[in-house]
Amino acid sequence: MPRRYTAILTLVFAFALSALAQDDQLKTASKQELDIIKVLVAQEDAWNKGDLPAFIQGYKNSPDTLFVTHQVFRGVDGMLDEYRHNYPTKAIMGTLAFSELEVHSLDEKFAVVIGKYRLDRGKKEGGPASGIFSLIFEKTDQGWKIIVDHTT
Repeated sequence: MPRRYTAILTLVFAFALSALAQDDQLKTASKQELDIIKVLVAQEDAWNKGDLPAFIQGYKNSPDTLFVTHQVFRGVDGMLDEYRHNYPTKAIMGTLAFSELEVHSLDEKFAVVIGKYRLDRGKKEGGPASGIFSLIFEKTDQGWKIIVDHTT
């Protein structure tokens, strides 16, 4: 089975287990939830290939898109520049894994996702890193896109 499909199945299973742990019932993920999870799986895959332009495809290409970390970046161009500055090589990018994803639908057009990330890389490349994030997704003509990313 290709790695991407394995990753999708793993995330869907983890999402189902998370729902089970939250309310002691197995919850079937909605199409909206699965479509949003697919965006994150594609981002994880692109990151792990060292492909920042493909990773950025998960974001809405708008000057209003926000990326909040140690400062606020507006628009995907500024975000891409920041990523290129902080992660200039594939080795420094390491291997990204998302976990504990929770999709919260606001309506048919907007959703919030919270989760955790882990970045595995060698000590010389900065060592492992991890944190939490919250994302606001908007359903656009190009599919679900991140419009606000707050990562710590």
